[in-house]
Amino acid sequence: MTASTSRHADPSARRRFVLAVIAGLFAVVATLLGTGAPAAAAPAHTAVVALPAGSGVLAAPAAPSAPATPAKPGATADDGTVSVKVNGPGGKPSSSIVTILLITVLSVAPAILLMCTSFTKIFVVLSLTRNALGLTAVPPNQVLAGLALFLSLFVMGPVLSDVNKTGVQPYLSGTKTQAVAFEDGVKPLREFMLNQTREEEIALFTKAAKKDAPKSRDDVPLTTLIPAFVISELRAAFIIGFVIYIPFLVIDLVVSASLMALGMMMLPPVSVSLPFKLLLFVLVNGWGLIITSLVASYR
Repeated sequence: MTASTSRHADPSARRRFVLAVIAGLFAVVATLLGTGAPAAAAPAHTAVVALPAGSGVLAAPAAPSAPATPAKPGATADDGTVSVKVNGPGGKPSSSIVTILLITVLSVAPAILLMCTSFTKIFVVLSLTRNALGLTAVPPNQVLAGLALFLSLFVMGPVLSDVNKTGVQPYLSGTKTQAVAFEDGVKPLREFMLNQTREEEIALFTKAAKKDAPKSRDDVPLTTLIPAFVISELRAAFIIGFVIYIPFLVIDLVVSASLMALGMMMLPPVSVSLPFKLLLFVLVNGWGLIITSLVASYR
């Protein structure tokens, strides 16, 4: 009887124990939920508290400001103009500007050499001298051009020195602007060309351009002076060439008449007169006389 009662009581005790455990778990969960509920609820009105920087808590973002209009490059606040400065420190031109100007001068250097210096006159006179001697390829054109180039540098040396002194160096040192340096630097070259140019040529090109006659030498524009100078140089070169041709022409006539008198009709007079012309040219120091006359014509 006692054993049977104990066997029937064991299941009831186990159920009560399980129910007690479940009830305890529910109590723990209810306790946890009741503890976190007040923290999750937010009050209707909260005050914003400014937190110090570096506290680890993110502050409320500030309202964005309107974008500002960017200023124009190189614009001033006074008149709104745009200016570009090409000079370096101290008013000196920058190295890039000097390089560009140097390349520009080198590109137009052949035209300046032919039109504004004594090169054209010297080269034409030397070529006429070679033709007067009856030589077609001796000296070659390269030799004549080189000789004319260095003679031109010799004649134009003082002029180029004045151009460098009054125009180039002040511009490189920053004491003169580009426009002022050009006006001052071109004056020595203008004076040289005016001294070698006839007034008739200046009047010719002035009339061709339908402009009024200049009141003074300084009023002659370069567009009129340069072609007038070239025409004057060619005229002077042809006059010198005519004078050089005279003695050699006399030698050709004498040799031709002598061959005619001797009955040598088939012998070319040029082949006989050439040695006599070369001998005469060497005896009188022809190259020295011609170069001296050319240099003296520019004094």
